[in-house]
Amino acid sequence: MTTTSIKGRKTRWNKVIVFILLIIFSSLTLIPFIWMISASFKTNNDVFSVPIQWIPKDWHPDNYSVIWTRIPLLTFFKNTAILSIIITLIQLFTSSFAAYGFSKMHFKGKNLLYLAYIGTIAVPWQSYMIPQFILMRQFGLTDTLLSLILLQAFSAFGVFLLKQYYSSIPDSLCESARIDGLTEWGIYRKIILPLTKPALASLTIITFVNTWNDYMGPFIYLTSTENKTIQLGLKMFVGLYDTEYALIMAAAVLSVLPVAIVFLTMQKYFVEGIASSGVKG
Repeated sequence: MTTTSIKGRKTRWNKVIVFILLIIFSSLTLIPFIWMISASFKTNNDVFSVPIQWIPKDWHPDNYSVIWTRIPLLTFFKNTAILSIIITLIQLFTSSFAAYGFSKMHFKGKNLLYLAYIGTIAVPWQSYMIPQFILMRQFGLTDTLLSLILLQAFSAFGVFLLKQYYSSIPDSLCESARIDGLTEWGIYRKIILPLTKPALASLTIITFVNTWNDYMGPFIYLTSTENKTIQLGLKMFVGLYDTEYALIMAAAVLSVLPVAIVFLTMQKYFVEGIASSGVKG
């Protein structure tokens, strides 16, 4: 047996071992979701039974119909969808436009302004949470979806992510377009955006998921039932003396579905965008 064949066999075995380990670790990450789905078909007394009943003895699919009558779940889904879609679209525009300016345009103080803007990522949200609330209250925007939309209209992380991807696009493309008489807006719309679909898909998923799962923001600004989101709605199953965990799990399963659909639909571009955003060409 030659040395080349031995190395080839070792390489194949290493790949098999790595593949098996990835399957094991991936399966472990699915355990909480499997338990959530299983608990959604149980009664409250059986949710925390020991040992865990992965397959319920008595199935209660009626949990999925009860949750719609116990709380205005449809209203919560609508509010969450409105916030997630609008905030995602706004951040895509503002982040991509700012990233284009920082990566492909030249103006005095560009690097300093970029560092100052990106530096806000390191500032904890808790440090400016109260000033933001006071500002929204003075504008009369508390208990409105508009307050959350305005507060999340800009994303320093989105600018950072897209700028890294834009930097991999040769500047010669933009220079050629300028020579041909194309405006900056035209370069941004006709050249940059079509070439950055993976990065835009990555930002879409990240923003949509973060907005959909946001709890603290709606908890601070939204008080009336008709304006609450699905994350606040789940808390309504927590009573003074008991908590209806089975109904919480059923509502949680439904709340995860939109996020899963968005991610599965765009996962190809998401992986490509994350991988490419850290590479400068």
